Amino acid sequence: MFFVLSKTIGFLAFPSNLLIVVALAGVALMATRWARCGRRLVVVAVLLVAVAGLSPLGNALIMPLEQRFPTWTVGSDPPTGIIVLGGAIIPKLSGERGTVELNETAERMTAAAALAKRFPQARIVFVGGDASLVGHAPSEAVLARPLLESLGVAAQRIETEEASRNTYENAVFAKELLHPKPGERWLLVTSAYHMPRAVGCFRKAGFAVEPYPVDWRTAGPQDLFKPFQAVAGGLARTDVAVREWIGLLVYWLTGRSSELFPGPRP
Repeated sequence: MFFVLSKTIGFLAFPSNLLIVVALAGVALMATRWARCGRRLVVVAVLLVAVAGLSPLGNALIMPLEQRFPTWTVGSDPPTGIIVLGGAIIPKLSGERGTVELNETAERMTAAAALAKRFPQARIVFVGGDASLVGHAPSEAVLARPLLESLGVAAQRIETEEASRNTYENAVFAKELLHPKPGERWLLVTSAYHMPRAVGCFRKAGFAVEPYPVDWRTAGPQDLFKPFQAVAGGLARTDVAVREWIGLLVYWLTGRSSELFPGPRP
């Protein structure tokens, strides 16, 4: 039930979708006796689209998420294994085209391959199934295996989990698959902006992981003053950030995350 609700209600978690709904409602009202209210709604929606699309708002919202966990350092012992969260592969398009197609979070996969080469004894684990609400698409895990092999990871090193559909299930099913032991070091590879929610889920599941953030969207504090040149770019950044903040809140309220805003621990 949680999965279905998250997918359906999640439509409005994207500001761009919500603003379009507001604008269309305004247009509809313009044909009624509430025409004045309708015009105001349209004006407000257009102004907010401009702010979200052209101002640095998206960067300001996503930067605290990205900065929450520092870049990973090796330490004294090599990692036991490397867990890569799904989300970088486009399953339906990959199935239709007969090749593995990646989205803007592709660094999750390239980073995993680089880590596999750097730590030849580490287990390589990809976690993620079919997250589509309507219809069926190939499991990301099924597609991830040949991709990782093409990037130089030996087939016998790759382990996959194909049933999870969201971040919470990623954590729970990964623990069931791997049975982590005290003293082991497990790296968690996902987008920097997604790392707080992912770590919160793994902590809730009782699986200690070390964050390995990738796929940075901002260069640093200087981007707080950098406007976007295209509305589409700013809206996309704002959508990603707002959806992640809402995800953090919902996961915490529903007991799927250990904290509201998970951060590093001593």
